[in-house]
Amino acid sequence: MGNVSEIVRRRSSRNAKLAKIPLGIAGRAAVGFGKKLAGGDKSEINAQLNQKAAEQLFTVLGELKGGAMKFGQALSVMEAAVPEEFGEHYRDALTKLQAAAPPMPAETVHRVLDQQLGTQWRQRFQTFDDSPAASASIGQVHKAVWSDGRVVAVKVQYPGADEALRADLKTLSRMTGLFASVIPGADVKPLLAEITERTEEELDYRNEATNQRAFAKAFDGHPEIVVPKVVASAPKVIVTEWLDGIAVSAIIKQGAEDPDGTRAVRNRVAALMGKFHFSSPETVGLLHADPHPGNFMMLPDGKLAVIDFGACAPMPNGFPEVLGRMLTLEVEERYDELTTLMYDNGWVIPGRTITDKEIADYLRPFTDPLQTDSFHFTRKWMQRVAGKASDIGSPEMKTARALQLPAEYLMIFRVLGGSVGILAQLDAELPFMQLVRTWMPGFREERSAS
Repeated sequence: MGNVSEIVRRRSSRNAKLAKIPLGIAGRAAVGFGKKLAGGDKSEINAQLNQKAAEQLFTVLGELKGGAMKFGQALSVMEAAVPEEFGEHYRDALTKLQAAAPPMPAETVHRVLDQQLGTQWRQRFQTFDDSPAASASIGQVHKAVWSDGRVVAVKVQYPGADEALRADLKTLSRMTGLFASVIPGADVKPLLAEITERTEEELDYRNEATNQRAFAKAFDGHPEIVVPKVVASAPKVIVTEWLDGIAVSAIIKQGAEDPDGTRAVRNRVAALMGKFHFSSPETVGLLHADPHPGNFMMLPDGKLAVIDFGACAPMPNGFPEVLGRMLTLEVEERYDELTTLMYDNGWVIPGRTITDKEIADYLRPFTDPLQTDSFHFTRKWMQRVAGKASDIGSPEMKTARALQLPAEYLMIFRVLGGSVGILAQLDAELPFMQLVRTWMPGFREERSAS
């Protein structure tokens, strides 16, 4: 892909590009239908259609960067829920969005650095590589050597990212039906709402620097988890220590090619990611809220490195105690008490009525990981859960329409959903309940009391 001078800023231009996705997919579907009538091979035609649709999805979202790419990255975590018969092409295209986009030219990067670090910014570096090492949704990363000899990662925000992000999110909110068809079972409306809410925070890299400093301090010296230290920050530039490792997205790909030979490393990744997410609220007072495989790396010494702290949820008191109590009641099948707790804490839409049995039937597909000490997360399991969750004619869907997610739980469930998606991609086994028992307030106390 060629260079882009900067993000396409005007909303009309970005809307036109985004509009290409549904129009292009619809056009190809019509052509494919014509070929089928003419006696073409149905499976081959479907495969071609899906591959072209996936390529277009990646190309358009990647070119636009901003909110479009950020949404694509969030969507990519859920690709394990895509049925196998047409999942492969979307999987490849969406996975690319986790770390790939057309780069900014060097002169644009230099201009941003002039504005953010001062016109003498080169004196702060021994060397600076003009070719980006990776791309993010609203910025790209360059490798450099700081003045004190440390190798650093320099994330530079795309000019116009702020305008583009806001424009994209408005446009994408009108296209939720299309994306829901790409990833069956994924309710994209809350995802978009939550991304929109966090937009302003993520556009100022000083917020990310503050979050990352808190994580780096809390995990400093940790035997298994590494958070790179922040070296310098400005509103549109952040400089952090550079880490060399294998991205979890690459480990997922290796796992698909060699399931037996990579089982140990995949299970280790799962265990460390689980430990990081479950322990962070109590250890740091924050939850890392951007779970996709591009934000995690395995280092040569077997430690897990975590990057990109732009999206974090404040949790000064750890996970909400009510959530732990709800899990306890689910595990012990005390559905009468669970239903009452959900009513009392805003999980049921005012004026709606649900019974204990309806809650039990609704939750059953999701609670497999709670039934055993260790659980094997697979694509097949996730596809089954997603299939049940998206069956609009089922009694469970009627129950779902009576429920709501309280605002304070939105980020928790985004992280839970994204993490489960990664675990299914990894095809990994995880001591899930051990993590719950160790780190979930309310669960610990409720279980010990009972």
